[in-house]
Amino acid sequence: MPLDRRVDHPIILGIVGDSASGKTTLAAGIAQILGPERVVSLCSDDYHSLSREQRRAQGLTALNPQANYLEIAGQHLQLLRSGQPILKPVYDHRLGVSGPPVLVEPKDYIIVEGLLAFATKVQRDCFDVKIYLEPQEDLRIKWKVQRDTAERGYTVEQVQAILAKRRDDCRQFIQPQRTFADIVVQFYPPQGHSEETGAHLNVRHSLRPTLPHPDLTPLLDAGAKSGLRLDLKRDIDGKPVDVFEIPGEIDDARAKAMEDLLWNLIPEARHLRENVGTFTDRSNRQMMSHPLALSQLLITYHMVKAALGQHAI
Repeated sequence: MPLDRRVDHPIILGIVGDSASGKTTLAAGIAQILGPERVVSLCSDDYHSLSREQRRAQGLTALNPQANYLEIAGQHLQLLRSGQPILKPVYDHRLGVSGPPVLVEPKDYIIVEGLLAFATKVQRDCFDVKIYLEPQEDLRIKWKVQRDTAERGYTVEQVQAILAKRRDDCRQFIQPQRTFADIVVQFYPPQGHSEETGAHLNVRHSLRPTLPHPDLTPLLDAGAKSGLRLDLKRDIDGKPVDVFEIPGEIDDARAKAMEDLLWNLIPEARHLRENVGTFTDRSNRQMMSHPLALSQLLITYHMVKAALGQHAI
């Protein structure tokens, strides 16, 4: 937590992306850096208004706003931002139904990840930092098959059917939220290594001028020989953005040098450094990714600076 915190409300981070885009993994690492005792992590999937069977009967997917309590989600964010507790619904992905609600008390930092967290203006206005995740689509499909078969009891065929059914809703309801993000994060395999799904993925950050981003020049100097790049480009909407590329092949020494530089930018933060950049691979093993760690640190920088009043909204 910043030593001289200057805002009187919790700092709220929003992470939006399609199913299995890496939202939970990214959020978990950021929570570890900030300190779990200072963070409340919420999943907007808990605001599904229909059970899996009800959605199937009505021909809706979980990506459709009609299948979600978006107004309640917005009201709850407003309450948390004002320092008040909420009675949050809970959705059980394995059973496909909602269970008893739980009491959630606000803390210094709140991380919200899910499908539709930027879908309404009420929700968007509550976030200090907004992230949109868009991994390469083939990669996301592999992640979704891995997760849904291992954790949610689906067969591969069922996951493929779900992906096909959701494709149009993703274009209509999920992808338009990209325009509201401060940073768009895209993980993708290195050229010639399409089979890569974990530790050696490249990552591309599109840094929009809606936030005051840190001076990345020292990072570029530290990672120059590993292919680290920062370029001014046009985003898909034609607007200029800084594009920060972190290669998956970066070696441990250069990655550590860059991570040290980022830690130095946020000396106010209290962290559990050894947990940064970890994820579970296809064999259910805990692995370490330097591009993931650097991504988590860069987003945490904005959270800490927001608490110092530098990102006032």
